[in-house]
Amino acid sequence: MAKRKKLGFIFGLIVIVGLCFQVIIRSGSFGPFIYQILFNPTIELKKENNQINILLLGIAGGTHEGPSLTDSIIFANVNTKNSAITLFSLPRDMWSTDLKGRINTAYAIGESKRRGGGIILAKAEVEKIVGQNVDYAILIDFNGFIKAVNLLGGIDISIERTFDDYEYPIEGKENDPCDNKPEDLEKLASASSQLETFPCRYLHIHFDKGSTHMDGETALRYVRSRHAKGEEGTDFARSKRQEKVINAFKDKMLSLQIIINPAKVIGLYQTIEASVDTDIIQNEFDDFIKLAQRLQKAKMRSVVIDYGNKETGRPGLLTHPLVSKEYNFEWTLIPRVGKDNYSEIQEYINCELTKGNCIISQLP
Repeated sequence: MAKRKKLGFIFGLIVIVGLCFQVIIRSGSFGPFIYQILFNPTIELKKENNQINILLLGIAGGTHEGPSLTDSIIFANVNTKNSAITLFSLPRDMWSTDLKGRINTAYAIGESKRRGGGIILAKAEVEKIVGQNVDYAILIDFNGFIKAVNLLGGIDISIERTFDDYEYPIEGKENDPCDNKPEDLEKLASASSQLETFPCRYLHIHFDKGSTHMDGETALRYVRSRHAKGEEGTDFARSKRQEKVINAFKDKMLSLQIIINPAKVIGLYQTIEASVDTDIIQNEFDDFIKLAQRLQKAKMRSVVIDYGNKETGRPGLLTHPLVSKEYNFEWTLIPRVGKDNYSEIQEYINCELTKGNCIISQLP
């Protein structure tokens, strides 16, 4: 996958379901698994007021620069009483004063200190922003998603609008000079249009409106696209695409033809196991299986925390400060009410969890 993977969705539900395969494989038979599901419906996971909060992270992986940067950060609230899931997308470019960098560096920094530290630090950073406890965290390498979709035989998606993205990054081409002379690269690197300057680094992707069957690579491109022309280039449109793919994968993975097929189960287990990091302990796996089954028909909503849309007049909760030494000369995002002030974001998230469809007002 290319550097700075821009996937605005996460595969948490995929992994939640996928964890059940570990129980099946390690038990050596389907007997104990089926018994637990059918005759012991109690779920004893960490939860407060019938709600479970899960941090869902996605990394690009691979051998390119920054393989452990979390390019997809989702705070997922699972309401077991109302059978509802709310996914809050957090921009990876949000600034963290504690990290002295963007929040997408938390996992990499924590993991560099000690194994398991990535999950711990990422959870702490997100808890600070959202004002909610994070009960569990799940991270997946996007390469695992591609393989898992292919093992399922692909997924069916209904595309709402035709769109083109001319700036889809190509893996391994991040630093390709594209035939430019070495002495000109420093000046060209700051050019306003990277596409015009380094066209060999990008791929043109196109999707037509209507129903289509997608393999893993196509599905990933569909949700990862961030530079589509028109409405599909917005965070809201991308969030809808994410939701479509998550639901399609969930439905396919929980279908009877997959669950009762040992070969499929083993293949998916092996694929997911190699692509996942989590703080969910083994004796909680069967509870996640039950949770996943209960949520097959759950209502799912996606909420984006962003900087709004000036063209449509839609306000956001974030703003991007001037590129300066204070922010390591990086393009970043901070709360619109002030750096390190997450009170408005926390109030909005709480409103969405208790009421839903909350309105963001314009600042005076």
